[in-house]
Amino acid sequence: MKKTGAQILCESLIKGGAEVIFGILGGAVLPIYDAFPQYPQLRHILVRHEQGAAHAADGYARATHKAGVCIATSGPGATNLITGIANAYMDSSPMIAITGQVARPFIGKDAFQETDITGITLPITKHNYLVTDAAELAKIVKEAFYIAQTGRPGPVLIDIPRDVQQEEAEFVYPDKVDLPGYKFVTRGHSAQIEKAAKLINEAERPLIIAGRGIIISQAYDEFKELAEKAQIPIVSTLLGIGSFPGNHILSFGMLGMHGMAYANMAVQNADLIIAIGMRFDDRATANTSGFAPHARIIHIDIDPAEIGKNVKVDVPIVGDVENVFKTLNKRIDHRDHLDWLSQLDQWRYELPSLEIRQNDELLPQYVIRQICEATQGDAIVVTGVGQNQMWAAQHFIYTKPNSLISAGGLGPMGFELPAAIGAKVGCPEEVVWCVAGDGGFQMTIQELATITQE
Repeated sequence: MKKTGAQILCESLIKGGAEVIFGILGGAVLPIYDAFPQYPQLRHILVRHEQGAAHAADGYARATHKAGVCIATSGPGATNLITGIANAYMDSSPMIAITGQVARPFIGKDAFQETDITGITLPITKHNYLVTDAAELAKIVKEAFYIAQTGRPGPVLIDIPRDVQQEEAEFVYPDKVDLPGYKFVTRGHSAQIEKAAKLINEAERPLIIAGRGIIISQAYDEFKELAEKAQIPIVSTLLGIGSFPGNHILSFGMLGMHGMAYANMAVQNADLIIAIGMRFDDRATANTSGFAPHARIIHIDIDPAEIGKNVKVDVPIVGDVENVFKTLNKRIDHRDHLDWLSQLDQWRYELPSLEIRQNDELLPQYVIRQICEATQGDAIVVTGVGQNQMWAAQHFIYTKPNSLISAGGLGPMGFELPAAIGAKVGCPEEVVWCVAGDGGFQMTIQELATITQE
């Protein structure tokens, strides 16, 4: 049966699992918006700025582990998505960004509201498409969802000329994806896992650095089994918060530039670092030449490009962390490491990083702590970047998995409010707190109108 490109897009989005689309209409996407009423399964949320659409789709994706979808018109609409796309790329968040484009005969002629959005977003997407044939659209959408949500997740952009949206073609949704050039490893190499197990079993001062890869893989139970079986203390990156209960006896907070003093001392005195789903970024390591000087390093990550990029490692393991844990956990011994844990507890006592000074001011740290106590930790906290982000990371005790959503790698101010919208839309039963600085709040403050309308 023949359908228009706009209808094919809508039906393909539904088959791909999309439930919500965040966006703003414009001339180059009017045929798509004309088709939306035919598909009540797709909830459209009208944001007030395209940046808000991208951040909301990102927040939705992080909260639900499903690809978030955003849409914008050509030219300025498309370019307004870029900050949100780059943020999703840096933080490995699955997103489908749909942009309208000028009609095919006008491409490359500097037509009204024309930009080369595929060229612009090439460095900040896992892949992008310029659709030149409506008959290809269903296949492209299927591929886009697959690419965005598999391996190391990330954003995929689909740019659709207006006349392709209006063009009729047979709607054939493919049964499977065939991408010979797209490969990723999910199961770690058994010999490397064996080497890692040997180092873990021999270590006297082991330390786990937990990254966002654990949350992406949803490997919470397997991770806890590893830590408890070998009694290994845990520190986390900013985006690794929520991978392990913050009130657990083995949890020693966040490391790095804004981390706990005792967490950083643990890194500098460990004889073995097990880095899981993290990328040794500068905020966690500072000068890499002095990072963990006494430690052998095991690095587990699904993206081989991250291994050895910033820090030399002794045992690289490429694979999905859940699968790696399932194999590794069978090979590690029960240990206690009482002296090492006692030393970390002593440092935590001597260097009380989380102590809030008492005075007559209403301190932000105190406010965050009160939110934590009022919710008993049963909430999703969404932050932007800056001091507000660090206070939320430090003074809220995250006991629930995946309960902190924050802008990590790119660090855009203004992420928090639209991302909180996305998180709440994706998880309507959850309490969602948006922690914003006054500057970041004003950058996307217009989304208060979206909240009011929705």
